[in-house]
Amino acid sequence: MSTERDHLAHGSEQHPASAREAALEAWSGLHGGIDPRNSFWVRNWVLISHACARPLVRLGLTPNTVTALGVIATAVGLCLTILGEWWPLLAAVVIVVAALLDGIDGAIAAQTGTASRWGRINDAVADRFSDVMLVGIVVVVGAPPWIGATLAVLTLILEITRATAQAVGMKGPGAVTVWERPSRVILAVVAAASSTLWWKADLQVADVLATAIAMTGTVLALIGTIQLGVAVRRQTRGLG
Repeated sequence: MSTERDHLAHGSEQHPASAREAALEAWSGLHGGIDPRNSFWVRNWVLISHACARPLVRLGLTPNTVTALGVIATAVGLCLTILGEWWPLLAAVVIVVAALLDGIDGAIAAQTGTASRWGRINDAVADRFSDVMLVGIVVVVGAPPWIGATLAVLTLILEITRATAQAVGMKGPGAVTVWERPSRVILAVVAAASSTLWWKADLQVADVLATAIAMTGTVLALIGTIQLGVAVRRQTRGLG
């Protein structure tokens, strides 16, 4: 009789519909029962991540290896942005790849039955490193450092609040806010890609546009922090 791990590792051999349902259920189990089917973007992001994970499973890559690759890719994106001129356009592509890797590591863990508390800790720490570097990209293209620092602090406060609430018994993410990882990635991609159109333009105009992007992120981060705070208060009130 095959084990559950064998079953997951050979998910690509299942009926396509069964493989898709298994992927969606696995994601839901890791995210407090949130049903990804309710969101077109989340559902398809999960399915794409699992599809990309299958060949990596065959190659023997572990979730922690892919997590590390995601952080490295984000760092490469930051370095490319620093080079200026047309390099930030390539950085935008690299950032998207890094974001995809962030979903693939969980898909590999689900398909191979290797999800663990240690892996979730690694993933959370890696995400925070990546979050700071994504903010760094926005600052590099011209946003004031103080706005970047504010954005980074709000992002970390949001995630620290979520992690603390989960530690005291809250199930799942508490709330899906307007400032989750996809929003942070999109902000950095827009900033990096747009800067390729600015590097020959007037520097003052470039700085104004970068500041507008950073301020947009800061407002979203503030709203997201409030959203999560309200949800955490509601969900932990009866935990004692």
